[in-house]
This record gives sequence, structure tokens and C-alpha cells, in this order.
Amino acid sequence: MTAVVGLLATGFTLSTADAAAPSQGTVSDADTSLTWGGGPFLVPNATGAAGTPDCSVPQSCDDFALHVATPAGYGTTHALNIKVAWANTAADFDVYVLDKGGNVVDTSASSADPEQVILPPNSGDYTVRVVPYAPLGESYSATATLTEVPANPAPGTQTPPNFATYAAPSTFKDANNAGEPSIGTNFKTGATLYQAYRSTFKATFDDSVSPARVTWSDVSAKAANGCPQGSTVSLDPILFTDHQTGRTFESQLSGANSLTCYTDDDGKTWSPSTGGGIPSGVDHQTIGGGPFASGGVGALPTSAYPDAVYYCSQDIATAFCAVSRDGGTTFGAGVPTYSLLDCGGLHGHIKVAPDGTAYLPNKGCGADQAVVVSKDNGTTWTVSKVPGATPGDSDPSVGVGSNGTTYFGYVGADGKPGVAVSRDQGKTWTDRQTVGTSFGIQNAVFPTVVAGDDDRASIAYLGTPAGGNYQDNANFHGIWHLYVDTTYDGGKTWVTSDATPGDPVQVGSICTSGTTCGDDRNLLDFMDVTVDDHGRITVGFADGCISACVTDPNHTGRDSYATIARQSAGNTLFAKYDQPTSNATLSSLAVAAGKGGSVTATMLVKNTGTTTLTDLGTQVLDGTRVVGALTTASLAPGASRTLGVTWKTTKGNHTVTATVDPADRVVESNEADNKLQKSVTVR
Repeated sequence: MTAVVGLLATGFTLSTADAAAPSQGTVSDADTSLTWGGGPFLVPNATGAAGTPDCSVPQSCDDFALHVATPAGYGTTHALNIKVAWANTAADFDVYVLDKGGNVVDTSASSADPEQVILPPNSGDYTVRVVPYAPLGESYSATATLTEVPANPAPGTQTPPNFATYAAPSTFKDANNAGEPSIGTNFKTGATLYQAYRSTFKATFDDSVSPARVTWSDVSAKAANGCPQGSTVSLDPILFTDHQTGRTFESQLSGANSLTCYTDDDGKTWSPSTGGGIPSGVDHQTIGGGPFASGGVGALPTSAYPDAVYYCSQDIATAFCAVSRDGGTTFGAGVPTYSLLDCGGLHGHIKVAPDGTAYLPNKGCGADQAVVVSKDNGTTWTVSKVPGATPGDSDPSVGVGSNGTTYFGYVGADGKPGVAVSRDQGKTWTDRQTVGTSFGIQNAVFPTVVAGDDDRASIAYLGTPAGGNYQDNANFHGIWHLYVDTTYDGGKTWVTSDATPGDPVQVGSICTSGTTCGDDRNLLDFMDVTVDDHGRITVGFADGCISACVTDPNHTGRDSYATIARQSAGNTLFAKYDQPTSNATLSSLAVAAGKGGSVTATMLVKNTGTTTLTDLGTQVLDGTRVVGALTTASLAPGASRTLGVTWKTTKGNHTVTATVDPADRVVESNEADNKLQKSVTVR
């Protein structure tokens, strides 16, 4: 669960706040930027931690009247970016943007410096309210800028995966108490383990039928099966399964440490662990593991267990990670990974690469999100920022491919889901882009990433095409689904799946602002994704909309039901399990007019599937007249063939259409790439 931070609210009284200097200004398409400031501030105003910030005391809030004047359609290619910064990064200011009626339209109330809000640049009058949450005598400087939104790559052309959902039995304890679920798969046995608060469920899938059948069992740790501290008390639940060793850890935050158990037989028996290193933090615990980094300090295990196990948690002003060299039975000392001078306190879940590099993601390290990286088995840590990934409300996530390619998934200050890719252990990042565009996603929460083969990865998140303040309990009415974006080309392009079509995960608002939320805090702070031994994408999420909520738009639900969305069709994250596909592509068409009314069409036909194509037809039309019908006897996967047709025609303008497989004899994975058309003038 997130530590207490500012809560979005409505109904601010604007007249009680102090005025910034200057007190007002305008941005427009002709004058796109302005600056202002305020302070110094000596007295903290932490009233936002309990709900609406109280601005009745002088210097407890600072208001700037912002007027935006833009033409119609300007928001298609531009955004309004508001930044508030201060010199001492140990201080903290929060930002609220209010409309003319006093309703909050967006906020940034994290520990990032600068705080950023990105909004549609709609014309109107706004109030930018700066609250000195922990000012330490600092002044702030602010900018409002109309920025051009970078062009986003087009979605991929691969067929998106399909998913089937599986809800835990209602008889299970904690079946409807599964906020912040974790999920893991044991490659040795095929079992999937799901953590729902203090309970651990095992799901076994039968793939001899489609969609697969599931068998559930409650395998929670307890004294009777070997772990006395198991399933007793919890401030935060977490679960991690090491795919290769088959060992699963379930851990319950207990304050400055955790109550942790592990199993090597999918929950039949459990063993106790010390839980973490000393010192540890009080919040946002995470467990992960993988191979030791070669050559690093403590590179060798001290038991027969081959992999390193990490326990990390944050302590408001810093975060600690401790490493176990004996399979998670005991842990070494907690090592600081960063401080508030580097990043905000809260972090996401640790992931370990095949080469032993450890990645701890963070949603706010200055003006960007970041990963904190260790290449020496947790001895030292370095902050690696992801340029352009603006700080957001949800923890980011990392997935690491089989050869070390690192995929970073996040939700930015604009509320939209995004991804970026690193191929050098986080030193540099490429291919940053917004995902979910084919479904028009405007707000997203809980991004979680998994990778398989080095060029394949998925990011899952809850998303909605509804824009606006998604944390406004009274006025936001968006419909949220579980979406999964998948790349098959190393993050160059992504394809989006709606994993819960016709079945919302939440109706209305979702609060990501900590323990002071109302009934829309039911899903808590995160969800999880993994792959099974065949690379099937498997998402563990809490379903907030069940029973009557599914069909009644006026029923907001607010459940947190333990549910798995598992890939049921399509290519997985392991290419060796891809189903054979047939696809013929007309890659190019060139048309040229010659002398005496002759026209020549030259075509490149390519086999973009995985099976050999035989007797492949290609047809050429001049208007509606068939002028060419060609047959390619055999075309191997990846091979191409240049074809040509010449014919006589009349003077004037002609439309030439070439089609590969015109009779639809081949069942193809993509029927949209068979036809091209060109115009030619014959003189």
C-alpha cells in the first residue's frame, strides 16, 4: 500500500489561498510559455494527507490564475505541461489544478521534484494551487508551457493475443479481498500461484481443451504446513516465484521487516524465512530473484540454492535492498538504494536479469521515472532515468528479456501508459512510446511488465478511454478494462488486447492516493503479470466489478476479487511455441506507362508467414479489367518474388490494382496486406 499522500478532491475555496507572483498569466498558441513563483515557505501544510488541503492559514497554499487560449483541434498535437520545482530536493510541494468551478482536474502530489501535471490544452480559466507539503524554507518556481506532443509510432501489425479469465472460488478466504495481488509460475510443474492478501492460491491449468480448464486450491502457508508466521498478519502482501528453481516466496509486511515463508512444492509445505535484511523499510516491500552477477561482491551462493534473492522496501526518506545468498532463508544487511535527494520514496517491484543485473523501478526521480540498478549483487546501486517518462501516480514496472533487453512500463503525468527499452542495462533508453492508442486509452493505472524472448514483452494495465480526473469519486464515470500490450519486435511496435471485453474491471474512479481514499481504494496500488513455461502471458488482477456491476452501468461495484487473465490464443512470449502461420504480403507495386499505350506493373510478393506457400496467385486489374493472372509455384517463409505484367490500354488516367491471393485460398494471419493500388496516365 502506498504511504499517505495528498488526496484528490473537489470543492476547494479559492479565496483562502495566497497569490503567487505574478498572480496570473496566459498561455496561447501564439505565446506558449510563462513562469511564476512563490515563497519562501516555512510552515508545512500536510492537511492534504487527510483529504482536501486546508488553505485557510496564510501561506498554507499559493494560487496562480492561469488562462489558456487555444484554437479548436489544438489538443490533437499539443499538451499543457505545468511544472513546479524547488532547489532543495529534500523539500516537497504538491500541485493541484482546479477548473473555474473549483473542481480538481488533475494533481501531482508525489515526492518528485519537479512535480508535473500534463493536461489537454483546452481553452479556459484554471487555478494552479501549490501546497508546501514539506517546504523546509524553500521557494518554488513554476512554468506552464504548451508543448508539441511527439508523434507516436503506429501500432504493430501482429495479431494481438486473446485471453480467458478465471476467478478464484468464492469459498476461498480472501477471494474477494485481493487488492494488490501477486502472481508467479513454476516452470518445473506448470503451477501458477496467486497471492490474495494473506492467502496463497494455486491454479493448475489443463491445456488439452480450449480455453483451458483451471483447478484451484488454497495452499496458504501456516504452522500446520511448516511456517508458523504464514498467513497471520499483513500490512502488505507480496509473492514471487523463481521460474527456474520453482521456489515461491509469500511475504507479509510487518512494519520494519516482514513475515516470510517459501515453498519448493507449490504450497504443499512451507519453510520460514527471516524475511529481509536489517535495516528494512516500513512500506512497499518487494521480493525478487535470479542468477548472481558474475564477478560482483558476494557472487557465490552459500547453499545449494543457485540464485540470489532480493528483499527491498522503502522507509519514506530512502529505500533498502538486502540480498540472500542461501535461497531466502536469511538475508544480509539492508543497503540504501537511493535517498529523497535522488528519488521519491516509493518504488515498484524488483526484477533480476539473466546476467544478474537487478532493477528497482521508481515513479519519480526528479523530472523522470527511473530504474535503480545494481550490477554487483546489491552492493551498490545507480539511478538510471528514463528520459521523457514523466512522473505519474502508479509505480512503474520492469521486464527483462532472455538476453538482457530491459522493458520499462509506466504511466506518465498525462495519465497514459507508456513503454521504453534499454539494451545496455539502463544506461540509455530508446523506443519510448505511448501504448493503448488503438483503444483510445486516456487514463491508466497499475502498469506491470513481463518479458520472454529478448524481443518479446508485454505490459498489462487497467485503462479507460475516458479522460479527466480519474480519482474524482463523485464525477468520474469511466469504464475500466484490463489491457495488455505486446511487442514481438523488441519494443519497436506494440499491439493491444482488451483482456476483459464486455466485463469491466472497475466502473467509476480509482484512487491511487494512499490510505485516505474512499471506497474507490478497493484495488489498492498494483497488480502483477508473469509467463508460464510456454510463454503464455498470465495476469493476476483484482476484479472490482463483479455480479450486477458487469451489466448495470449504475452499479459501481468496488469489489477486489482474485482473478487471473491467461493467454488463450496467439503467439506467446516464447517464439519456439508459435503456431505456424500463413501470410502473403504484396510488399510493393510500381506502375509505368510506355510507348504505344503499353503499361507495365512490377510487384514484389513476399511470404511473411512461417509456412511455405504453394500455387500462390497474383492478379492485376486495370480498372475492372483483368490484365494479369500469375501463379508462384512455391514461396518459402521469408522469401520474396518479383513479378511483372505488361499490357496495352487506352489513353487517359487508369487505376491499377494488384492483389496477392485474390481468391482468398490461403487462410492468412493478416488479410489486410494483400492489395496495393496505383494510378497511371497513358498518353
